[in-house]
Amino acid sequence: MNVPLPILFAVFILSNISVIYYLLRKYLRKKHYLKIEIQDFQEKINILNTENKQESKNKFGLEEKINRYRSLREIVEEIDQQLDIEYIGESLARIAFTQIADAKGTCILYLIDNNTQKLSIFKTKKENSTLVIKAKEGDIFDLWVLRHANPLLIEDIKKDFRFDLEKIEKQHERPVSSLISSPLISEHRFLGILRIDNSSPEAYLQDDLRFLTTICDLGAVAIENAQLFQRTKDLAIHDELTHLYTKGYFLDRLKDECKRGLRQDTVFSLLMLDIDFFKDYNDKFGHTSGDIVLKNLSNVISNFLKEYSPIISRFGGEEFCVILPSRDKNTAYKIADELRQKIEKAKIILRKHETHVTVSIGLASFPQDSTNADELIRKADKAMYEAKNKGRNQVCCI
Repeated sequence: MNVPLPILFAVFILSNISVIYYLLRKYLRKKHYLKIEIQDFQEKINILNTENKQESKNKFGLEEKINRYRSLREIVEEIDQQLDIEYIGESLARIAFTQIADAKGTCILYLIDNNTQKLSIFKTKKENSTLVIKAKEGDIFDLWVLRHANPLLIEDIKKDFRFDLEKIEKQHERPVSSLISSPLISEHRFLGILRIDNSSPEAYLQDDLRFLTTICDLGAVAIENAQLFQRTKDLAIHDELTHLYTKGYFLDRLKDECKRGLRQDTVFSLLMLDIDFFKDYNDKFGHTSGDIVLKNLSNVISNFLKEYSPIISRFGGEEFCVILPSRDKNTAYKIADELRQKIEKAKIILRKHETHVTVSIGLASFPQDSTNADELIRKADKAMYEAKNKGRNQVCCI
């Protein structure tokens, strides 16, 4: 049976179209699956990239932590054996400024002033060396740390509800946007504050505060040891009652001044003071009143002579010795006589009675009278007894 050619051709075309359609569907389906697989692979790549970035970040953070805490050993080695508070304070400020702040912004070490019990700037490190820090006793943030005795992290001052922004702006001429601060506490004793601040917000992380706190924990022990050592040294060279130098320390300083005078060809004068009729005060008012007289007199001497950079000692029971650097005999005589008058006018209250004391003063000068410390003491002492023999309440020199 012969099939017409047009029909055969139509059948051929239809069959080819079916094949092409099938192949096209298969291709499109495969392309779709490939696209899905590509997307899936891309998603996995993105996840891996994110994980790699996070791993790199974690690795960097871990390396930074390792480096920081490795530096703790160096910090301990650097300050542990030190008893010089200046050196310790400088080291703590430098370490915090370089290790945490990367030498950016400002680092301030405050210590508690034992007399006022207020914060006082002890050491600073600044990115801008010309910057002047005006809050010498701390600002609102330092007082917060002092009051709460806790570390403080501020990521952005403008967003921190704990502090009054207007007060902050009034207190600060330098821009501060973020800061970390930690107290220095040893055995429940508040010693000071170590603080770092920056003009940019979010300059510090919680890890930075943790590291600063660790530095402060180590530093507090070192500072307290240094302060105790300094206090011990002060007790060894200062009279317990008057807080003036002891006789032994004064004689050492006098010998040093003589050596320096010979080496540098300088002058100085030596005053020896003795309270007139001191025994009468003890007999009339008691030995406690005598102590009051000695304390008052030491304060008058110290306050009146402070502009002359004196070295003052309680030399004996009621005797005082003073070195006046760079003062010749004539100048020293005028100063001594003014001091005598100041002492005579000073009021002392003993058992609700107002009284006054006078002193006899002997004067000797280096090198005019002697270049030997013992000889200067002997001549000043001789001059003082001459003042007493002449009627007391006067200044004499040999």
